[in-house]
Amino acid sequence: MTLEVENVSLILALAGPGGQMLAEIARASGADINLRGHTIFVSGEESRVRTAHRLLRQATELAGRGHMLEQSDVERAVREIEQDPDASLVERLDEVIVTQKRRQIVPKSPAQRTYVNAIRNFDMTFGIGPAGTGKTYLAMAVATSYLLTKRVKRIILTRPAVEAGERLGFLPGDLAEKVNPYLRPLYDALNDMLDFEKIEQLRQRGQIEVAPLAFMRGRTLNDAFVILDEAQNATSEQMRMFLTRLGFGSKAVITGDVTQTDLPPGSRSGLREAHELLGDIEGIAFQIFTHADVVRHPLVQKIVLAYDRRDARLHDQRQASVANVNAAPESPQQSDRNSKNE
Repeated sequence: MTLEVENVSLILALAGPGGQMLAEIARASGADINLRGHTIFVSGEESRVRTAHRLLRQATELAGRGHMLEQSDVERAVREIEQDPDASLVERLDEVIVTQKRRQIVPKSPAQRTYVNAIRNFDMTFGIGPAGTGKTYLAMAVATSYLLTKRVKRIILTRPAVEAGERLGFLPGDLAEKVNPYLRPLYDALNDMLDFEKIEQLRQRGQIEVAPLAFMRGRTLNDAFVILDEAQNATSEQMRMFLTRLGFGSKAVITGDVTQTDLPPGSRSGLREAHELLGDIEGIAFQIFTHADVVRHPLVQKIVLAYDRRDARLHDQRQASVANVNAAPESPQQSDRNSKNE
């Protein structure tokens, strides 16, 4: 198959520096790709050629609109086209989230697109899944967009101050300085969305608030976009308290990974409980992410998958142990005791 690209600037953008983009598309799709003049030649196994050709055609259309497919997204795009030949990368432009820095943040997987749509269409959305799936980052991007377009009056970012090895009392400073390390990831995401001066200006006006979950008690949050991060570390009581803070004109997004709780042994995760209790309530959306949605370093996806497989094996072993205990015949001593009790 061939693809003709008349515009020289489009060819250069599509090929990437030193032809790296075309090489990455060839590697991910398994097809042979060669550029000669204005023509891209695609050869190899038929199914792989079709996948590579579709991706190249859509990438060319994206480049024509001023949007480039990133090398880190190529493998995910190939997988998406393989699963659904009609999948459109161009439709992703409808999901672009523009922030004050004019950064264009685009959901990178079907689950992420469903998640962003849920946040926009529901007043309460849960994003549950492993690290690196964009749960908090995308929620922050939508929240920032809502604030800048005056659809909400303020953003409130919160998370439980639960220790993962260290204790608050060992950290120097007053309470605000002690909890700051726990809130640092939220500040980092904010800095990606807004200029530092703008963040400080909005904080001084009270339009951006970053606080520990405990500070939410007793409040009613109206006209606000509220994000609860690391919700797996919220207790059942804390989760109930937070969910009942929502006021008029507000949205709430709750994110977390139920496999990485730092609560004391025996404590029940409020996030896991909320999923069980609220899953059928109309007006609340739940988006479950998997290792396939990880958008960090490719190794992170493999690590998440390895742990998921380990957890599945342990679960199966526990189930088998319980079944063996229940099926074990009574010992003579136990039989005698049961006879005497009767």
